[in-house]
Amino acid sequence: MSPRTPTGAAVLQPGVTQAITEAVLDELAEHGYARLSMEAVAKRAGVGKSALYRRWPSKQEMAISVISEFSVARTPAADTGSLRGDLRETVDALMAWLTHPRFSRILPDLVAEMGRNPELGDIVKTMIGEPRRERAAAVFQRAVERGELRADTDLEIALDLFAAAIYWRLTVRAAEAEPDYVDKLTDTILRGIGA
Repeated sequence: MSPRTPTGAAVLQPGVTQAITEAVLDELAEHGYARLSMEAVAKRAGVGKSALYRRWPSKQEMAISVISEFSVARTPAADTGSLRGDLRETVDALMAWLTHPRFSRILPDLVAEMGRNPELGDIVKTMIGEPRRERAAAVFQRAVERGELRADTDLEIALDLFAAAIYWRLTVRAAEAEPDYVDKLTDTILRGIGA
């Protein structure tokens, strides 16, 4: 005899969670954070609001959880054996993240909302910014250990160099990245940090 799920137990079905996740991303891309609602997400996902509240207690926690999972998963733990190879993979992944069809519309809105809502900014920093930076920092730390970078290399500035350049070009300037942009940027960063 197989065990029976107790009556009333909250069973979080992966298929439902995936449908909700997709609905959150779609709603954020189409309407932005300020207009995001639990009702709209539930309707788009084809579930009741209770399915959302079983997973997250608020709109903010739902949105940040989904964006965090989406974003951190797209940060490679590149370890090719060389700084250039690792940096190239990291820059390529950052480009893919920032040009993702939905996320390229979500990020500018989220950044604007963070300017209006410092609490949201702190949460985004903790749940998205810091985990992504930690993974990218490992690329530079391994390069120091291999002797490819000086031990006194300013890793904070090195991290800012590639992220800022790509964000500025794609999001602020809305400029295209030519086919060799990632290679050019990788080589420029390597020269800039003294690799």
